[in-house]
Amino acid sequence: MYKTKIDLPERTRRNVIAVLNARLADAIDLQSQVKQAHWNVKGPNFIALHELFDKISDTVLEQIDEIAERVTSLGGTAEGTVTVASKRSKLKNYPLNITAGKDHLHYLSTQIAAFGKSVREAIDDTGKMGDADTADLFTGISRDLDKYLWFLEAHLQDKA
Repeated sequence: MYKTKIDLPERTRRNVIAVLNARLADAIDLQSQVKQAHWNVKGPNFIALHELFDKISDTVLEQIDEIAERVTSLGGTAEGTVTVASKRSKLKNYPLNITAGKDHLHYLSTQIAAFGKSVREAIDDTGKMGDADTADLFTGISRDLDKYLWFLEAHLQDKA
């Protein structure tokens, strides 16, 4: 770890950095999965879904940067390569053979819900560790994820 004048104990920082790097792996994986859907979606709602997936991807990319920068501000090393993310991510692999908008919606909503759950756990964990700032960072991420989960699920809630 690098020296910092942040007034959190080194043990706290080490533990928080581990949580941050774990969620960083998930976020990198999620962002690539959303891009996969963006590039390959087909069907009658193509343009709406293509644009929605791109917006979600951009938001998750911003979250990746926030998580990684928090790691480094605490004196750690952000472990954010694709190789590391693929080994550590807790998300399911994205099926490469799907194209139908509805299939992408089902899969992405499941992935975003899973990531949201792990982020909410990180809020609790980092709060208990004594790092309110990291808990707050995760709270903002959680709000964004819940919003985009709503957007995805709204497409699946048609009664017709």
